[in-house]
Amino acid sequence: MNLSDELVSLKGIGPALSQKFLKIGLVNVDDLVNYFPRRYSDFSNVVEIASTKPGDITVVGKIHQVTGRYSRRGLHITEAIVSDKTGSLRLIWFNQHYRKDSISSNKEYFVSGDFGLHGKSMSLINPAVELVSNFPVSTARILSIYRETKGLNSNQIRQAIKAALPYFEQIEEILPDWIISRYDLMPRAEAHRQIHFPKDQKTLEKARFRLGFEEVFELCLSSLLAKAEIKKQVAVPFKFDETIAKKFVNQLPFKLTDEQKRVVWQIYQDIGKSTPMNRLVEGDVGTGKTVVSSMAALMVLHSGYSVAFMAPTELLARQHANTIANLLKNLDMDKYVSLLLGSLNPKQKILALEHLKSTDMSIVIGTHALIQEGVDITKLGLVIIDEQHRFGVKQRQALLKKIGYMPHLLSMSATPIPRSLQLVVFGELDVSRIKHKPYESKQINTQIYKQNKRLKMYQLVAKELDQGNQAFIVCPHISRDSQIKLASAEAIYEELTKGPLKSYRIGLLHGKQKKDEQDKVMQDFVDHHLDAIVSTTIVEVGVDVPNASVMVIEAAERFGLAQIHQLRGRVGRSDIQGHCFLVIADDNQPSPRIRALEQSSDGFRLAELDLKLRGPGAIYGTAQHGILDLRIAQLDDEDLIYSAKQAATEFIDKDNLLQYDQLSKRVAQIRSVTNLN
Repeated sequence: MNLSDELVSLKGIGPALSQKFLKIGLVNVDDLVNYFPRRYSDFSNVVEIASTKPGDITVVGKIHQVTGRYSRRGLHITEAIVSDKTGSLRLIWFNQHYRKDSISSNKEYFVSGDFGLHGKSMSLINPAVELVSNFPVSTARILSIYRETKGLNSNQIRQAIKAALPYFEQIEEILPDWIISRYDLMPRAEAHRQIHFPKDQKTLEKARFRLGFEEVFELCLSSLLAKAEIKKQVAVPFKFDETIAKKFVNQLPFKLTDEQKRVVWQIYQDIGKSTPMNRLVEGDVGTGKTVVSSMAALMVLHSGYSVAFMAPTELLARQHANTIANLLKNLDMDKYVSLLLGSLNPKQKILALEHLKSTDMSIVIGTHALIQEGVDITKLGLVIIDEQHRFGVKQRQALLKKIGYMPHLLSMSATPIPRSLQLVVFGELDVSRIKHKPYESKQINTQIYKQNKRLKMYQLVAKELDQGNQAFIVCPHISRDSQIKLASAEAIYEELTKGPLKSYRIGLLHGKQKKDEQDKVMQDFVDHHLDAIVSTTIVEVGVDVPNASVMVIEAAERFGLAQIHQLRGRVGRSDIQGHCFLVIADDNQPSPRIRALEQSSDGFRLAELDLKLRGPGAIYGTAQHGILDLRIAQLDDEDLIYSAKQAATEFIDKDNLLQYDQLSKRVAQIRSVTNLN
């Protein structure tokens, strides 16, 4: 037996069933063992029939008077009576024909289900039935409920895990003995057993703490190791020049806020050291992160070194170049600002590359083109990355390897990062927050619309367009999906151009278009050659369209809260009132999660809620990897986080990661998506 054995090696799993397990990503026994429950239903309360009360219960008795019939509407109904020495209960199953032939009247069964009023009598509806044994799987215990798929339910998954129990002895411990002892952790193999088949609530909580501790410990250890490595690197220190800083501030057409001044000073202190800065500046759209980064670039440029400024898209790179050049114009330093983009023609690219090689001082702004072969940025002192989680680690590694030493690193993000996530995932970063905008902006009017009010909502959009304003219409998918049946960009574009917005200029923007086509559509929108664009979340990052007053988000429940908050930050960026219309996919009442967007404009509060509901991967931008998924731990569990972080800190001081093979591999996986080294 080996945990790498395919699932067909388990009793009860044939080729057909193994294909269903494959649909949820389970290939071998190890996958199955680590397929943790989503939630639990507690049927451990076994009572006598005379003592039953409404709710989830389990009784023990013999089942008799089993009958089957069809209702007038063709629904098959199986009815039976279960009895013990204290009384009897009525059982009802719908469309479970096999029940009549599967029940023996002379045997005792566990019967678990929801006891409540059905018609005029109290009954157990669709109860689970299982022969009495010392190890029930679907009754008389705390039942693990898993993510399911068509043809594969939680009971089948539990049966498979029961068949795999002999393999649990092969689950190796990955944490040091001293950590297990100091934090009173359940042994790893036992924690896996109890997470699937909990003995009781107390034991389940101990198993959850053990496995959750492990998850958070791995994340903390990854970030702390990164921070330790960064401290070993050497960077060029840049001396603070008060004269040039004051000259820059005095020529600004606006006054810096106290928060901006505080963050700039933190950056100046960082880059004044020979240890590389590794700082993240986070703040909502419009809080002035660009002027802060410009002041950082100014000090490096003034010292005779270059700055690389990486943006997620070419359009955003051009916008940053224009903004930074304007900020430096009165200092006669705008001449040092240059663009390096993939779309430059060969002649333009040659000139740009020659310029970079011939000067020690430049602020070169671009996308991934900055890290291509042949790009030589002389004396690179600072790297600024806008929306840092949108760049792959390999791309960032390539940029840092080019120069042979570690430049100072400044990351910027408009997605607020909850404090618990900062502690666990972003521990290698020093984080600065800018919470307030430097001007009094109008709060964006956010409204929720059900499907039956959708056309009325588009009439409001048309009124905005009639006033010369522009609109974003964002959809969760590119093409129509017959299974999910959600709004797609292509379907909405077709509907609007033939219906509610047919008299307006509308563009279509999505990730399957060629890059040139995407850039043209977005540029046409920026130049107001289009009144509206129907798009996927490709428009989420950074694009500044002051004339845009409306953000429509179709099937809003399919998006994260932080994501929607950032999307609505694309509108209302001038003195025009901004509107965000959230369209839900049906006519049901909006969920409390969606209501939170209507009630709050606090990005940090929404990010905290998003973290609780969706996990860290969604916020960091690595959800597709699954590497940051916390399947057990909750990041609002302060005791767990404190203990795991303390253990990770102690581990670095007294232990050696290379001695723990599995832990070492897991940490390497995490660092592949979260670190810049």
